[in-house]
Amino acid sequence: MGLWLYGERVMKTWSILRLTMAVLILAAMVAEFRGAMSTTPAEGSSMATVVVNYFSYFTIESNLIAAAALIAAGVWALTRDAQEPTWMALLMAAATTFMAITGLVYNLLLRGLVPAAHPWANEILHLIGPLFLIIDLLVAPPRRRLPWRAVGAVVAFPIVWAIYTLVRGEHVVSPLTGDPWWYPYPFLNNHLHGYGVVFAYVVGIAAAFTLVAWGVVAVGRRRSPEAVADEKDAGLSPA
Repeated sequence: MGLWLYGERVMKTWSILRLTMAVLILAAMVAEFRGAMSTTPAEGSSMATVVVNYFSYFTIESNLIAAAALIAAGVWALTRDAQEPTWMALLMAAATTFMAITGLVYNLLLRGLVPAAHPWANEILHLIGPLFLIIDLLVAPPRRRLPWRAVGAVVAFPIVWAIYTLVRGEHVVSPLTGDPWWYPYPFLNNHLHGYGVVFAYVVGIAAAFTLVAWGVVAVGRRRSPEAVADEKDAGLSPA
């Protein structure tokens, strides 16, 4: 249904852009991973902990999801003359939500706190990638319309991640400092702020995820081929 709204050339162009962005994200992640592997773990820690810690950052998880979503959407549009399946639209909605939050949290709360080992990779993961997903939502060929319950499905992942992070954090020796705890982000570290402040951050971020997910689904529904078809049938838009 998407091809009657957007020409084949536009669909192909966006597919190539999505695949290119996915390659850039993966390249940035490889660079950051290689940097992490240069860490000499403190006493009581290990390289296995370094690896698990790397993949415990929400930035890394959101970028992995974004790369997977962009590859899936790009390949689908290049090889299929049909609208993407619901699971792919949900994956794109999740990727857009997670990357938008990653960009917001990093640039508002974390930028400048830790020197970036690879500035180019850092910008791709925290700024360029999030901006691309937002632009993709707004101007790329429209995605399949999702039901409102998709908001809950999107928000479920960061809730599970937050629980995992808070539970695991107290049982991991930091590879860098040797402290008997490790948290990926300082605002989740109760040893720095206390549980009250951490709880406030978690509630605030959960609210932000819900709001952004709602906005992503709302924009997708408004721009979807189904919505345009409904308007045509109702005589609200020109044929």
